Amino acid sequence: MKHPQVRTHVRRTALTAAITAALVPMVGLSQEQPSPDPEPAMTEIDRIMVTGSRIRQVDVETAAPVETITRDDIEKQGFKSVADILQNITAAGTPALSRSVVLAGGESAGGSYIDLRNLGANRTLVLINGRRLGIDTSGLQDVSTIPASAIERIEVLKDGASSSYGSDAIAGVINLITRSDFDGAEANASSGQYSQGDGETRTFDMVLGITGDRGSLTVTAERHEEKDVWARDRWFSANGFTDRHPDLGWTTVGQWGTLQYRGPDCTASGGRSCSYSLDRGANPFDIDNFHPQDSTPITGDVSNSNQQMHLVYPLERTSVFIDGRYQVTGNVRFTTQIGFNDRSSSRTVAGYPMQSAAFGVPMSVDSYYNPLGSHHGHATPQAVHWTRRGWELPRVSTSELTTYRFFTGLDGSFDVGDRYFDWDAGYLFSRNHLAQSNTGNFHLANLANAVGPSFLDPVGGEVVCGTPDAIIIGCIPLNPFIPFGREGDGGLTGNRELIDYLFPETHDTGLTKTYNYFANLSGKLFTLPAGDLLFAAGIEHRKEEGGYTPDALTQSGGTSGNAGGPTYGDYSVDEAYLELQAPILADLPGARLLEVTAASRYSDFDTFGDTINNKFGMRWKPTDSLLVRGTWAEGFRAPTINDLYASGSQTFTTGYHDPCDTVFGASATSATVRARCAQDIADADTYRQLRAGFVPTTTFSDQTPVPFVAGSNPSLLPETSKSKTLGVVWSPEFITGLGLALDWWKIRIDDTIVADSPNQILTDCYVEGVASRCEMFERDPVLGIVDKLEFGNRNAGFLETEGFDLDVNYRLKTDRGGSLAANWLTTYVGHGVFRSSNDSTLAPTPTNGIGGNFRIRSNLNLSWDREDFGVTWSSRYYHGTKETCLDADEYPEECDSPDERAPWYEGSRDYNHLGSTTFHDVQFRYNAPWHATIAVGINNVFAKYGPPMYTAPSSQFAYYGGYDIGRFVYLKYQQRF
Repeated sequence: MKHPQVRTHVRRTALTAAITAALVPMVGLSQEQPSPDPEPAMTEIDRIMVTGSRIRQVDVETAAPVETITRDDIEKQGFKSVADILQNITAAGTPALSRSVVLAGGESAGGSYIDLRNLGANRTLVLINGRRLGIDTSGLQDVSTIPASAIERIEVLKDGASSSYGSDAIAGVINLITRSDFDGAEANASSGQYSQGDGETRTFDMVLGITGDRGSLTVTAERHEEKDVWARDRWFSANGFTDRHPDLGWTTVGQWGTLQYRGPDCTASGGRSCSYSLDRGANPFDIDNFHPQDSTPITGDVSNSNQQMHLVYPLERTSVFIDGRYQVTGNVRFTTQIGFNDRSSSRTVAGYPMQSAAFGVPMSVDSYYNPLGSHHGHATPQAVHWTRRGWELPRVSTSELTTYRFFTGLDGSFDVGDRYFDWDAGYLFSRNHLAQSNTGNFHLANLANAVGPSFLDPVGGEVVCGTPDAIIIGCIPLNPFIPFGREGDGGLTGNRELIDYLFPETHDTGLTKTYNYFANLSGKLFTLPAGDLLFAAGIEHRKEEGGYTPDALTQSGGTSGNAGGPTYGDYSVDEAYLELQAPILADLPGARLLEVTAASRYSDFDTFGDTINNKFGMRWKPTDSLLVRGTWAEGFRAPTINDLYASGSQTFTTGYHDPCDTVFGASATSATVRARCAQDIADADTYRQLRAGFVPTTTFSDQTPVPFVAGSNPSLLPETSKSKTLGVVWSPEFITGLGLALDWWKIRIDDTIVADSPNQILTDCYVEGVASRCEMFERDPVLGIVDKLEFGNRNAGFLETEGFDLDVNYRLKTDRGGSLAANWLTTYVGHGVFRSSNDSTLAPTPTNGIGGNFRIRSNLNLSWDREDFGVTWSSRYYHGTKETCLDADEYPEECDSPDERAPWYEGSRDYNHLGSTTFHDVQFRYNAPWHATIAVGINNVFAKYGPPMYTAPSSQFAYYGGYDIGRFVYLKYQQRF
């Protein structure tokens, strides 16, 4: 689509003379300073660079579709950050990590990542002014490190671009173009919060700039704060399965504590013990005061972990971005950009659900607090296993990411005869330093001492760790059977000394660096009958290095948190590219323009070798008002540092689903699956998947009761891709101000680096019958559960998606009624499948229209401005999806398609279709006579909520992580000086 105001800005930028570094003396920026070249070459005026091509050209409408979000668009929205702005474009998919995934750990937790086309955030390349944003060891680019106040516009290339930018540009490219050539001063303040009174957001920023004949200096500074929102304060997150099912999702590992043994009334099968809880206020040393654990939700001996969890965690950010430009000579200019960002976030989740059996820390037979032990006269003293959630100290993980970015370069132009050339060369350095602190996990060695032998000291009257002959100095004994809220008798409540002993603070660090050297040359080769043959060529060297180092205690497996070793590695790549743009026909009937483009990039990695990726495009204008465009492109994504060099780490898999479960698994409806399960499980006909507390699950999926191990694979090869686009752009002459664009796109990725998962391994083994996958895990011979499983990334299978993008723009300006602008953007996904195996006989699994993979996303924006007043109304539409039913038998009203069969799944699966959701936003603004703009707005005017999603896409809760969580009201004030 044509964007007149963008074109105007770009041309103004091209005309602006020279730029200076922050360290260059300001004397060079004086308005009175004469230009060294009073008659600069006019060939610079209209040559611009659009994201997706290195060739400078006149037309902003390239062969590939590019969506532009201008500064004006940003200011008319109530979104709080670059991440929020990008997540609301229609081509954005569901990121694996959102701020609602509060259980996420590791170096990526706390960041914001954008996923185009639902192909994965690490397959979308993010640039700042055409140069890469820094990455973490997983290849993720955190867009929260960029302040929204520094952005002039955002260009989103919805096409593969590895031939232009190298690795990772498979799903598309996001180019964040920062403000420059600013003259004057501007201060902005905004504040907002949800109508529930939480989630308060405050932003203060200032832009200062000075522009002269020889250069400019622009400085942007921003302070941004977002307060937390607690899960307990929303209907969909206060309980594990929303307020529709307040009795579901309660965990038996709670703040009440349980003792596990085979008492006289124990009915557990398969050799399992039963759980017993202490009668409220009773003597904890008498086993007769313990009753079978009451699993009744709300009133029983169970807990709702959502009550201690963030729905949206708090975030603070301090940013400074400097853009300096200086005209060295008439044809050479110096550019520098310096960025600093400090982002701090803190995630809170429920206290750790300790299960002594999972860590081998039973209560000793000689513990004074063991009612079945040797101290209280029990007939058969015995050690006992126990469970207790650390409710008194919720787990808190604080991440502070400090980012430094430095760019310096020279660029210019020259003529050779009638040929013009543009060149640039530069250096980019980016550094991300991460510091994390974590509390709330049990120190396992201290815990073993605390529930080990202990005795009552007759002198001091206190319980002491160890024995009278071998006291454990510094140890504080624990009685896990004392519930939350009751003090004394070795309980946690009010016992700060015990809490400090059991819950250490651990510290993790991460550091990644990017080094990038490049040189580019573009211009005119010669003139063809239809116009100039243009080219761009360049070379580039890039090195990525980084590591993530967990606390020494974490590395040794010394806490109840997921154990993991350090990650460190690096790789470098040398690249060269060539791009050509050739006009074939021009100014002819039926061919006002026919142009083809070709680009090729050679990349040589020191990890896996070299690769060549090509791209071809065409533009055809049969008339002045109609453009037909198309591209065909190859792409690739290189393995990341984490893919290649990560140490193994433990993880309690959430959303885990065992196909052999006879209630919720495929075994319930497929005799084939049941037979395969019987080869590994002694009692496959009655087998139940177990959750935390080693009790049967009550829903389709749950968290594993034991940790699995995730690792890396140094033999990985790059992913490869093919992308195609074909579209039309039409500006009908009979309707002034109307523009339409419709683009078809298709992307296929082969040799995908599969983030393997326990669910996929078990599905491939039992449902798909892939024997090699069955060798990757072991089952407990008594309980039947998977108790040992290691998984990592691998090259396997493919991803494929296809759809259409529609862009409709209309602008009308009248003398009396003001101006009206309308923009309607829609993305329709018609096809989406994946296969995680190289077995070509297996049917691909569809993803489109399931969970957070919306078939249609559509945004409509209407703006009206008259004199000093303006109003904008926006609508954001999410198409309905479907997901696996919660329980077809128990809740048939939430399961409209039971027993649905498909070739990719053995047996039947129960599905429920969810309705569409539309959010409406409004903003009113006034331009005050004292050079100020005041705006008040509401995002989600009608306090709309999406439907519950029990599969929790991009969320820790039964709700899509990209939906609005309430009505958000805000006020903005802008003062220009």
